[in-house]
Formats: sequence, structure tokens, C-alpha cells
Amino acid sequence: MSKKTSSLKSTIAVSLNNYLDAGAIVAGASGITLWKNYLDLSEMHLGWLNAISANALGAAIGAIIGGFLADKFGRKFIFTYNLLVYMLGVLIVMLSTNFPMLLCGFLITGISVGVGVPASWTYISESSEVNNRGRNICISQMSWGIGPMVILFLGMLFAPGGYLFSWVETIGHAIGGSDLSGHALDVFSSRVVFFSLFVIAFIAWNLQRQLEESKEFKRNSPTTPHDGVEASGSNGGNSIVDNIRSLFTNRIAVRTATYLAVIYLTWNLVASVMGFFLPHIYETAGGVTNEQANWLSCVLWFCTVATTAILSFFIDRTSHKAVYILGLLFAIAPWAMVVTTGIGSTTSLWAFAILWGIEGGLSVQIFYALWGSELFPARFRAGAQGLMFFLVRGLSAAWGLVFTYIYGENGEGFTLAAWCMIALLVISLIVGVLGAPDTRGKSLAQITKERYGEEL
Repeated sequence: MSKKTSSLKSTIAVSLNNYLDAGAIVAGASGITLWKNYLDLSEMHLGWLNAISANALGAAIGAIIGGFLADKFGRKFIFTYNLLVYMLGVLIVMLSTNFPMLLCGFLITGISVGVGVPASWTYISESSEVNNRGRNICISQMSWGIGPMVILFLGMLFAPGGYLFSWVETIGHAIGGSDLSGHALDVFSSRVVFFSLFVIAFIAWNLQRQLEESKEFKRNSPTTPHDGVEASGSNGGNSIVDNIRSLFTNRIAVRTATYLAVIYLTWNLVASVMGFFLPHIYETAGGVTNEQANWLSCVLWFCTVATTAILSFFIDRTSHKAVYILGLLFAIAPWAMVVTTGIGSTTSLWAFAILWGIEGGLSVQIFYALWGSELFPARFRAGAQGLMFFLVRGLSAAWGLVFTYIYGENGEGFTLAAWCMIALLVISLIVGVLGAPDTRGKSLAQITKERYGEEL
């Protein structure tokens, strides 16, 4: 098998983590109104679900743990065990009958998502050829778009009134009894959607635990033999504490982490709201039904996947800075439309969905994943990403609670929220352009040598 084919195969296997990440967020979002009605939840309850989920704090906690574990024990270690935790969290959500149980399921699922993210992006970059690294990151991003698209489509089919809701009724009556009705029956459509994530997680776990360890990790691990020779290094056994110390005491690493955290945070504060609350926003501010909201979101994610697919053919031969600017302009456009014309009409709703969908295909997350895995040395590459992901998703958790306060119960504060979104995206645009690195066509070893010298 050629190296190119091998990297593509491993990229697809690892990219399923992105499917499960975004899928978990959107599965919660698409069914949030059903859970709200079933458990009689308030907007504050919804804020807490967002705050501890894969969209925010749960993923933040998992990322800082998973990043440094991946640098200590290897990327394969994460792939071997992590998705078992994900399946447990999804199972708890499926069986939830009260708010604490639902909250627990969201938290466990979120932690697993966070654990897998830094190892996944790191493994993809380390397994890629120099001229295909951007392409493989795009493939991973496509998976991040396909997940929501599939989940939302299933949500529409199984939603109350949907084409396959009769199947949901059959399942609900089989489990809950023939007298089950109303909101208790309706919420089974969300349980079925989460079951689909359980199945994909099981498939992904079986594929990923068969992957070989990253050669880049083995080459830079002082405790891992490679090519018959014991590796050498200066980090005293590659301990987690030593890696953390190296990260925080290296000025280049600190400066790089600050730059990436700023561009990703300011974008993700907007994206996290879009990921979790968008169907709810469509229903309240836009005045559409749950099924219509899911259709709009499904089209949004289709635009994301299509745009990323096109970008994957050009990203390794095109100016990264130019694509970054274009993506942020598409991100600002729908929110600028909100503050000028609103989204009360059908045309505005579709324009909002399509513009943000195109943005998703050119998003900051692509460059965060690419640059985050390129700009740090292998010894703390995943740990640095985990730390940044922890800060970003943790602050996104707090922002989710603030957003529900600004937005209001029925979207009365949507315009003010839109101005906040525009301000955040403008910051991401300016900082990103000023600090954009030139890494195209360079190997990870070359980039590390240029930035850090021969010795760290």
C-alpha cells in the first residue's frame, strides 16, 4: 500500500471522531426542544446542557487530559480506549428520564469528544505527506460537516410528524408501554438519533484500534524504540509534567499558543452558539417549526461539506491567508444581515443558513487544526492543542450561559447577540491575518527546526 493511500485511509478512520464530535452537538441541538418539553426545562437548563456538553466544558476537560496523555502514551492509546467512554455517555443520554441523568450523559460524551480531538488532529498531520496535509485536514473537517448533516436528516425523519415517526412510536410503545404518549413519546425520536451515534462510535472504535502508532511520535519519544534504536530526547522520559513545563517555558510555544487560542476562541464563541442553539434560534427568532429548523440546518451543513470538499483540492497550493480572510468574510456576512434586515422572512433564513454553511467549509477551525498540529514540536504537540482546546471550549461554556441571557426566552435580544457575534469574528479576522504562518509545502520536522532550532 502506498504512503498516500495509507494516509488517506488512516485520515478517514480518525476523522470519524469529528463526525462524532459535531454529531453529538447537533443531536442534542436538534432534539433540545423535545427534551425541554419532556422534562419541563427552562432556558437556563438548556444553557447548562450546552455548557457541559461536547460543545463546551465537557470537551474542554477532556481535551486537556487527552492532549497530554497522547504525548505521553501515544496517539494510538487514545484511539484504543476513548470511544468506549463516548459510547457510555451516549447510552446514558438514550436512557435519560430526568435532567441530572441527561446532564451526566452530555458531560461524559463531551469529555470523550475532548479527549479525542488533539490526538486526532495530531495523528492526521503526522501521518500525512507534506503536500497532502491540508487536504487531509479538510477531509477531517468534511467529517465534521457530514456528522451534523446526517444527524439532522435523521432528526427530521424521526421527529414528531416526520416520515418515520411511526417507527419511533413503535419503539416507544415497545419500551415504555402502549399508553406512552405526548412529550414522553415524542422524545424517543431524539433517543433514536443518539443510538445512531452509538453505532458509528462502535464502528469507529473498531477501525481506530487497528491503526499503527504515529511514526512521528515514535521518532520523538525517548522511551519508544524505533527502527531498532532506542530514541533519544531531552525531556527526561517524556513525562507529562516535563512536557507541560517545556510548553510554558518556551517563549515561541507560548506566543504560538496565544495566537491560535485567540483566533480559535473568538470564532468558536460564535460557532458554539450556532452548533447548539441554531435550530432553537430558527424556531424562536425565525418562527419556523422544528422540522423546518432542521431542514435549514441540514442545508447549512451540506454547504459546509461541499465547500470543504472543493477546498481540499486547492488548500495545499493556495495562500492560507487568502482562504482565511475569505472564510471570515463569509462568517461576518450572515450576522451583518441579521442586524440590517433580520431573519424573519423565509429568504433571510435561507440566506443566513447558506452563508454560514459556506463559512463552515472555509472556517477558522480548519486552520486551527492545521496550524495547531504544525507549529508545535512532536513532544508536546497534542498537549498544546489540548490546552488551547480546554481554554476555548471552557470559555465557550461560560459564553453559552451568557448568550441565553442576552438572547432571552423568545429571541427578543437576538439583534444585540448578533452585534456581539460580529465583534468576535472581526477580532478573529484581524488577529488571524496579522499572525498567519507560512507552512505550506514544509515538513513538520522542517517547521519545527525553523521555529525552535535544533534543540528545544
